Amino acid sequence: MQSLRLRVVNEIVFEITQEADGGFCAECLTESIFTQGDTWDELRAHVKEAVEAFYFDRPKPTYIRLY
Repeated sequence: MQSLRLRVVNEIVFEITQEADGGFCAECLTESIFTQGDTWDELRAHVKEAVEAFYFDRPKPTYIRLY
């Protein structure tokens, strides 16, 4: 019987771009996670929420870096 081993991610990195309308988009460089926000604070909150939703059933990354 094989044991199920989950890959634990210590850090997750998002590339941030500013849109022409002034909003921000964040795209994860290693996972299929994408979100956006009108302000920097809103974007940060949306990134945190998106990461928690993506990792809902497995260990979450210790660090989230916005680049």
